[in-house]
Amino acid sequence: MSYDLIIKNGKVVLEHDAIITDIAVKEGKIAAIGNGLTGAKTEIDASGMVVAPGMIDAHAHMSEPGRTHWEGYETGTRAAAKGGITTMVEMPLNQLPATVDRASIEMKFSAAEGKLTIDAAQFGGLVSYNLDRLHELDEIGVVAYKCFVATCGDRSVSNDFRDVNDFEYFKGLQTLAKLDQLVAVHAENALICDALGEEAKAEGRVTAHDYVASRPVFTEVEAIRRVLYLAKVACCRLHICHVSSPEGVAEVTRARLEGQQVTCESCPHYFVLDTDQFEEIGTLAKCSPPIRDAQNQKGLWDKLFNGEIDCLVSDHSPCPPDMKAGNIMQAWGGIAGIQNCVDIMFDEAVQKRGMSLPVFAKLMATNAADIFGLKHKGRIAVGKDADLVFIQPNSSYVLATGDLEYRHKVSPYVGRKINARVAKTILRGEVIYDLKAGFGVRPIGKFVLKHQQ
Repeated sequence: MSYDLIIKNGKVVLEHDAIITDIAVKEGKIAAIGNGLTGAKTEIDASGMVVAPGMIDAHAHMSEPGRTHWEGYETGTRAAAKGGITTMVEMPLNQLPATVDRASIEMKFSAAEGKLTIDAAQFGGLVSYNLDRLHELDEIGVVAYKCFVATCGDRSVSNDFRDVNDFEYFKGLQTLAKLDQLVAVHAENALICDALGEEAKAEGRVTAHDYVASRPVFTEVEAIRRVLYLAKVACCRLHICHVSSPEGVAEVTRARLEGQQVTCESCPHYFVLDTDQFEEIGTLAKCSPPIRDAQNQKGLWDKLFNGEIDCLVSDHSPCPPDMKAGNIMQAWGGIAGIQNCVDIMFDEAVQKRGMSLPVFAKLMATNAADIFGLKHKGRIAVGKDADLVFIQPNSSYVLATGDLEYRHKVSPYVGRKINARVAKTILRGEVIYDLKAGFGVRPIGKFVLKHQQ
């Protein structure tokens, strides 16, 4: 049989094993896996490389249209490709208008035309003002819906994202359960976090430690318990976003053991940064939920290795540098991290802590594909999209500002020594990034819609 591409001699991460073998690609799909494959127009030698499924980043903010000066499809998806990500599930914020109905998602599609380096599935928004239009996003093909029970959105902007109160959340759950849709929740107690934050600012407590203290673990745990229970009553599938504490993960595990359909994610920054480092780095490391102390971090690692966290995501949420100015309580909360999920977590989880390659692939790709119904993504298996990342192990470099593809060249990881590199990223059989040659000639990414798979 003739193939378009054969990747030879790499250590290929399959679902239950990692072996040195070849991968053949035809018309963008994996056509064969085995030793000694021949008959391709092009061959790539992956000797010494780990060949894993391209990462699926199930939590990314691109900010286009409306806030392209924060980040945009061109810069954001190039950074993703350079980081070994082949598909993102894009959040319905921070762009303007927020993605809350047919008209707003079609504006997003138009804005992205010709700019996507990677593929992009979509979240729809569940907000206080679109409960009568949720069906429009399902009809378009979003793979899930996102909501906040923590305070969010700029109240001075009419079409920005908005949090939901408990009644709006519950009504949304009831509607989306009927559509067999998944709801993802940012779970922090809005009233308590907001009031603690205002108290701290009024008293002049504005350090990183003060910010973390204003969003204590119990505010995350309480909110997770509440959204879980309401989802259980509404019979709606649930996904808890960016869990920052082992106690929060434990709530998800408890509900899952009781038979509830619930999954959860966390982010690399919670595993590699702690509050003391946050204090040193400053506002570039501010996010919510916040980066907690070293003991909390140890507990998260235990939960990750215990299989209680389903997937790792970037929660890439950048902004212009002037929005990071001032003290930590004043600054915008969001981390620019999409470019350094794969290399940092490969170094920290696989190389330093002994995580198996199949488990790593599940956390970075396979589980997200299953959770969000991306049928052709997330696995190195015959018939799946040939979405691959080549990882060069034990290859140390120090992340520099010039390495970043973001619109604004800032990241809390600048200056960090990382002992692994993304050497190549392949999307549907085509090289979209190469460490030596750079990016492909043209962006080939496309939107992945639920009903078109």
